[in-house]
Amino acid sequence: MTHEFDVIVLGGGAAGLFCARVAGLNGRSVAVLEHQARLGNKILISGGGRCNFTNLGATAANYVTHGSPHFPKSALARYTPAEFLQLVESHGIAWHERKHRQLFCDQSSRQILGMLEAECADVGVRIHTQCRIESVLRAHPSDVRPWEVTTSKGTFRASSVVVAVGGLSFPKLGATPFGYGIARQFGLRVIEPRPGLVPLTWLPDDSARFADLSGVAIECETHAGGETPRFREAVLFTHRGLSGPAILQVSSVRQPGAPIHVNLLPGIDIPAWLTDRQRCTQTPRQALRTVWPDRLAQAWCSRGIPDRPLAQFSRKDLESLVAQLEGWTIQPAGDEGYPKAEVTLGGVDTAELSSKTLESRSVPGLFFIGEVVDITGWLGGFNFQWAWASGHAAGSAA
Repeated sequence: MTHEFDVIVLGGGAAGLFCARVAGLNGRSVAVLEHQARLGNKILISGGGRCNFTNLGATAANYVTHGSPHFPKSALARYTPAEFLQLVESHGIAWHERKHRQLFCDQSSRQILGMLEAECADVGVRIHTQCRIESVLRAHPSDVRPWEVTTSKGTFRASSVVVAVGGLSFPKLGATPFGYGIARQFGLRVIEPRPGLVPLTWLPDDSARFADLSGVAIECETHAGGETPRFREAVLFTHRGLSGPAILQVSSVRQPGAPIHVNLLPGIDIPAWLTDRQRCTQTPRQALRTVWPDRLAQAWCSRGIPDRPLAQFSRKDLESLVAQLEGWTIQPAGDEGYPKAEVTLGGVDTAELSSKTLESRSVPGLFFIGEVVDITGWLGGFNFQWAWASGHAAGSAA
């Protein structure tokens, strides 16, 4: 059986459903093909089940790419967080704002998925789940519907194909490299994917010293050196390494194999603080116990910090201690990989796509949106906003 549509969207996640809804609003006939049994699996687990659906402060500066840092600007400007929030409110979904301008549902992520499904239904989008895609071909170049997608549910023909199949994070939810394969099939460059927003793991020496601290969390400021952004959030010690928002954030801007740097006492004038501790005749461990759990103070000081009163520290010793507290340098062994990664770094090279429409520059009618593109947002609703913005851009043009 052959099904004919104006637009075929591959993938029923956030970007794909939103793109389908926009294309439908523009009067296009649209089919969404999803290989899983249900739509929006990553939507459902996001934000601890409450979906951090956007960030009011989203700008191009909040995204990581190997290409031009200006690439996201066009799509983000033409579909803003305020516009998506207006849609959310039109469906009566209660929401709240958390720190760093993150927006969450008051109740459940299912509300966002339900909203997208309802919006698609209202404009006649046809959704096919458990639909295995066997091939994607530009089989009829001179035809009004040149694209042919062969699936387990028949052949679909369309004027445009939008690839919204996501990246490699959360493989248990059905993530595959399918989108990268399509890009390569049509000659588009793919930036080698790797896990992003992912916990980092210890080298053996650090593991022996810190693994027993599993569950300890403190506020820190992390960065990856140079002009990279600084993230002030919680750092969580685990039995395998470091996690928490400040670590997930820095994992995405860190180059593979590079160290990270951690200010362990952000917001504190550390030289003045140590001077006060000198007057109290405290040792470094005793001083740090006033701001950290004792077992963290003990483990951190076991790295060669002299166990004597700070009053007996030379100026050079104090300067060294200040430097270590302000910039603890950690060389991770690696990361926890795609099963624990929130997102995928890399993907379809932005140089291959129009920043206005997300259409391939070399293959007319072929679009790539969402996580499959080499655009990765920071933690905190930015990746959802890219899904909405890129879906809107492609849906308006496909």
